[in-house]
Amino acid sequence: MSTAAATPRSVTPLLDLGPIAQLRAGRLPRRLVQLYLGLWLYGVSLALMVLGNIGLAPWDVLHSGFIRHVPISLGQAVVLFSFVVLVLWIPLREKPGLGTISNALVVGLAADVTLAMFDAPDAIAARGALMVGGIVLCGLATALYIGAQFGRGPRDGLMTGLHRRTGLSLRLVRTGLEVTVVVIGLVLGGTLGVGTVAYALTIGPIAQWMMPWFLVDLGGSPDPDPDLLP
Repeated sequence: MSTAAATPRSVTPLLDLGPIAQLRAGRLPRRLVQLYLGLWLYGVSLALMVLGNIGLAPWDVLHSGFIRHVPISLGQAVVLFSFVVLVLWIPLREKPGLGTISNALVVGLAADVTLAMFDAPDAIAARGALMVGGIVLCGLATALYIGAQFGRGPRDGLMTGLHRRTGLSLRLVRTGLEVTVVVIGLVLGGTLGVGTVAYALTIGPIAQWMMPWFLVDLGGSPDPDPDLLP
């Protein structure tokens, strides 16, 4: 057996950096482009699922229900709830970064811009394609923005913060959060459908599959984030 074959492939760590360390970590131009491209595509993916109208991601079930009662757009609801969630970070002692604040602002803006540009189709085949495309694009966008190593988004930070404080598994915490927001969203009249189930079952595997393609190597660290390793 050759030496190359016997040597295990190194894995780029997903680092748990504070906001200043994120900016000092290097490869800044590439990481900034990747961060904002990922966040913009995340908002586009949200809009694609809205246009498909056969089920939204769990948090968007909540957003869509909320805007039935408050005169704001879907994107504005995404921004509003992002900052509400960030308030919940305080007792959890999570560390926001540039990616966190940018996530709170850019995703909602991108969603509103995309929804203003396109009309929802009538054909079920087109709606199904929008749903599938939205889910795949969301997985790509997640890998892009997280791989830029500027910190996690508000909702992901709430999940990992609760995991660290309660000792419960990430899977259990995520499931609990998503069930909660879906139930609240349904009470408010939000959109639930097959797309919601498809998103819940596939988004994790898609993002994890794509993450190694976009995870920026910052030279390694003794403190990789064990909660978000690809």
